[in-house]
Amino acid sequence: MAKPHALFATVSLPGHFFPAINLAAKLAANGFAITVATLDSEYFSLDLFAAAARSQGLDIRFQALKDVVHLPVAQWDLYRDTAFYAMLHHAFAPMEELLQKLLREEPPVSVLIADTINTWSSTMAKKYDLPHVSFWTQPALVFALHYHKDLLISNGHFASPDRNRKDTIRYIPGIREIEPHELHPIYQDKDSSSLSHQFTFKCFDEVRGTNFVLANTVEELEAEAISAIQREMPFYAIGPVFPDGFTVTGGMAGSIATVQDCSHWLDTMPAASVLYVSFGTLVHVSERDLREIAHGVLNSKVNFLWVRRPGTAPLPDGFVAASEGRGMVVPWCHQKDVLLHPSVGGFLTHCGWNSTLESVWCGVPMLCFPLAFDQLPNCKLVSKDLKIGVRLGGSGEVNRDEVCDKIEKLMGGEVGAEVRMEMDKVQKAARAAVASNGSSSRNMDKFIDDLLKHLSEKDIRISSTNSVI
Repeated sequence: MAKPHALFATVSLPGHFFPAINLAAKLAANGFAITVATLDSEYFSLDLFAAAARSQGLDIRFQALKDVVHLPVAQWDLYRDTAFYAMLHHAFAPMEELLQKLLREEPPVSVLIADTINTWSSTMAKKYDLPHVSFWTQPALVFALHYHKDLLISNGHFASPDRNRKDTIRYIPGIREIEPHELHPIYQDKDSSSLSHQFTFKCFDEVRGTNFVLANTVEELEAEAISAIQREMPFYAIGPVFPDGFTVTGGMAGSIATVQDCSHWLDTMPAASVLYVSFGTLVHVSERDLREIAHGVLNSKVNFLWVRRPGTAPLPDGFVAASEGRGMVVPWCHQKDVLLHPSVGGFLTHCGWNSTLESVWCGVPMLCFPLAFDQLPNCKLVSKDLKIGVRLGGSGEVNRDEVCDKIEKLMGGEVGAEVRMEMDKVQKAARAAVASNGSSSRNMDKFIDDLLKHLSEKDIRISSTNSVI
């Protein structure tokens, strides 16, 4: 059988793109040729990634798609409907054009891998008789919620006159219970016909026709949800999908965002005394919520390192001066390096899944302030199921006294001790999963074996058909 060549269609949002690059590197290290197709982004350079792949001897090529409407990441929160419309209606044609080109190359594309948040992937794979691999970059919990949206509808928690029901949901396979306010926001929205709803529903229509799902999660952390999904389709938990050498440096460099080195400042701080604050790259914190959080941080008297990306709401007047000597505000940093630093003892986070996995890997307890998308159910998984974090009040509800109180409890005292004890267990499980013969390593090996078997059987079928002809 010829060397397998996969077209890997990812999304130019950091929470999707970076796990995809790391997965591409793992597949290339296992003998695959990979063509990664995505939009350009101001947060990374495809040329830098290509150079990094070559330096590691990995057969990874990059194709930038420029025919789809593209918005800078910093504007996503303001113009997401424009992006949803473009991905719904304009993404198929340029991807098909690229696929047709790659089918004529040597080796020709034999596999289509696509981020689950693509609305065309299964349809295209069937059209060109290619096995389809869907890459899910969020927890199994969120996959299960989307997959079983019809249960939310039939039970009156979504898209019905009773969709404002507040009773606990206990009927989703693999999810013991979840509160309505912990659901993905689209299932809390009264308008079920919006572009975000159309987009998400189309993505999960497509995933039902896939051959394989690879998920950036850990079997031991979501055993029930994963087991339930596996009764529906081939689902492989292979996370956390980090680059080799994640705990040191290593990996495939490529970020072009302006980064500030915080290590010298962190070196001056006592062990586990610093609260790291970052709300990710996509969703903006409102000015009101930012003000309350900032005052809560100030009142707590803890040391802190705050990443405040350009273009976001301003910190309160006098904040920097009032925190002099115990606080540092930067536009961007190497998050992994910060979380690994011994002076960092807590992470005030939006609960994006990449940040959550990095916090788990580094063993840093979380203070959760979810803003949108999967962040709400992620927060539920972190604070209620795994008990490795504490939830703040919701968007528009958080207040400075609660922030101060929960920071103090997380960074010290009995609550913090309990959370750190649970985090130690979860960290060990996540690290063991990707070690040799760990669950994620075994699942990756099984996926590769299953895919190669699928390709081999397809070759035999084609050869047999040709012989008959």
